[in-house]
Formats: sequence, C-alpha cells, structure tokens
Amino acid sequence: MKKMIDHNLQDIRKNISTAALQCGRDPATIRLVAVSKKFPASDIKKAIEAGQFLFGESYIQEAAQKKTEIGDAASFHFIGHLQSNKAKLAAQIFQMIETVDRYKLAATLDKELKLQGKTLDVLIQVNIGQEPQKSGVLLQDAEELFKQLIPLSNLKIRGLMTIPPYHDNPEHTRPHFQALRMLAEELKEKGYFFDNNHVELSMGMSSDYTIAIEEGATLIRIGTALFGHRPTR
Repeated sequence: MKKMIDHNLQDIRKNISTAALQCGRDPATIRLVAVSKKFPASDIKKAIEAGQFLFGESYIQEAAQKKTEIGDAASFHFIGHLQSNKAKLAAQIFQMIETVDRYKLAATLDKELKLQGKTLDVLIQVNIGQEPQKSGVLLQDAEELFKQLIPLSNLKIRGLMTIPPYHDNPEHTRPHFQALRMLAEELKEKGYFFDNNHVELSMGMSSDYTIAIEEGATLIRIGTALFGHRPTR
C-alpha cells in the first residue's frame, strides 16, 4: 500500500505542476487535500511518510478517532455535510470546515469557538449545479448568506467550495468551476472574505482536478486517485 501511495502521490503532484504551469500559475499556490474518509489511519500515516500532510474527512466520529491516532502530524479539513449538533467536536478537530452552507450551522460553530477561545478557517459551500440531493447554498443566495455571517467574528471565511454535477467527460465540469470563480471574484470585490487578497477555491476531485486548476482552484480534493477505491463502510 505504501508503494502505491508513494507512486500515486508523485503522479498527482506532477499533474498539478503541469496543469498549473500550462495556465501560468505557480504550482505552490495549489494545495492537495488527500481525501482519507473510510480509509484507515494506517493509510494516512503512509501518506504522511510520503510527504502529504493535509487530509479531508467527511464523518466526525471517524475523524476524531484518526485524530487521536495521528495527533498533530497532519492537518484535517472537514469536507462532508456537517450537522449543527456535531459543531462542537468539529471545532475541536479540524483546521478548516469547507462545508458551511447555512446560518444556523455557522452560528453554532461561532458559539462553540467562542467557548473554546479560538477561531476557525471556513469555506462556504455553494451548490453550483443546484442539485437537490447536495448540500450548499444556491448561487443566487450566496451573498445574502455572507451578509448574515458578518457578525460571526470567530469564523474566518477564507473562500468557497463546491462539488459540481458528475460527468464522464471532466470538461463538462468546467462551466461550474468558472461560475464558482466568478462568484468569488464578485464577493471579493465587495470585501466579504477574511483575506480578500487570498481567496481559497476548493474545487476539483480525482476525475477533474486538472480542469479545476485551470479555472483557479487553490484546494483540490483527491481520494481515489491517491488511495484507490474506498473500502465498504
């Protein structure tokens, strides 16, 4: 398994670099989030040995157990649907929550962070394809949500995240990535982000991450291309 992870990680890094340079970007501005959900902590440790230190998890209890095993050797982003009743634990475990999509969740996180005496980086998840089965604020409602979140001072809104509709042809995801980038630019001009000089765009997965890089992704979330197919939960 370690040999496979080493090999896959080298390939992904090479692809990131090639895609970035071809569109005039610095590869160092793009971070890989290794999606480790459903994979054991032992696989995360193998990836750490190969030089990967940022991981994405979607299940709170699973992530808590892995955090206990791994400690501070890695950073974790939450990339799944977060229930408000899990906000306290999420605020303790993760360096970033990429899937804030409603005021109630944001307010609960902010309250817990105040009690913990800390701040937390977050992204706003946008349902860019307006798919009813997916989480995320709708494109047309995003600015209103940002306005609601202004008083929540313990949340540092770093950017946007999306999971576009799946297509066999990854080129078909390009318009969705473009739409997220355009939304980020509009919100940036109005000063809504914590740091408007550096806005994060989390978009692109194993099948389409090079397209996402061409459209401005700063965080790409890759699981299958790194760890292989996930074991049955």
